[in-house]
Amino acid sequence: MHNENMSDEKEREYKEELTRALSTGHQLLEEGKTATDAVVAAINILEDSPLFNAGKGAVFTNNGRNELDASIMDGRTLEAGAVAGVTNLKNPIDAARAVMDHSRHVMLTGKGAEIFAAERGCDTVSASYFYTEERWNSLQRILETEGRNDLNFQKGPPKRKVHSVKSGQEEKYGTVGAVALDRNGNLAAGTSTGGLTNKRFGRVGDSPIVGAGTYCNNRTAGVSCTGTGEYFMRILAAYRVSVLMELNGLPIEEAANRVIDEIGELGGDGGLIALDHQGRVAAPFNTSGMFRGMVDEEGNIYVSVFREDE
Repeated sequence: MHNENMSDEKEREYKEELTRALSTGHQLLEEGKTATDAVVAAINILEDSPLFNAGKGAVFTNNGRNELDASIMDGRTLEAGAVAGVTNLKNPIDAARAVMDHSRHVMLTGKGAEIFAAERGCDTVSASYFYTEERWNSLQRILETEGRNDLNFQKGPPKRKVHSVKSGQEEKYGTVGAVALDRNGNLAAGTSTGGLTNKRFGRVGDSPIVGAGTYCNNRTAGVSCTGTGEYFMRILAAYRVSVLMELNGLPIEEAANRVIDEIGELGGDGGLIALDHQGRVAAPFNTSGMFRGMVDEEGNIYVSVFREDE
């Protein structure tokens, strides 16, 4: 999602990073790499940027920590991997892929996920890596609104495709994700997030939940969601797009729009990106805007924020 109070300069910075992510993923696809390779590479760039609520730019929990979630799914094999509640992994999407590629599990959480990822060569960092003043101040504003002027246990910041990507960015929440279609006709989708600002520690949203925040099936589409995750979990939003396409025969845009309408009817905010096996893209949202972009097979890149940008 998009913060309406964002300056033109800040908006330009977001668009530049999204363009870089799209270009990087597209280049890998041009080299014959897999859709999974492209998805991971694009999300890595967004995780490494302090602009996005994932990786480096992750928001703070209620107790002043950063807990990150991610998932990835291969549309050809229906294999998937996810991590949740990790605190020292630089790129959670790498850990999610490691779970998918190198374990018999689908999801690992907390310390177990961190140990496994480190054993597989994923980069680890100290808690201070995730500190950004903007995210810290966002937490303080929310705490003050709730009538709590400080954290009584912590008085300051921690010691120091065809390819499509999207980012949801507002004061309280956000997510980054990517979907890709490679030259062999295989789809992949991935999602990474820091969750909700001021979330209760230990809270897990939709992003690492296969079927809720991420889903991918070569017969239908790859989907990555962003928004108030509790609502996306309740209707298995990402999987529901696929079901509406496969069982109801809906085209990708109609299926994706219906899911976001259902989220809105429940009272939730958010959006998603979806890419089908024929390269058709949908990116509906029910907020003021959503940073999103796509690159076609000729390498043309399109980045949008508001509806009128399309």
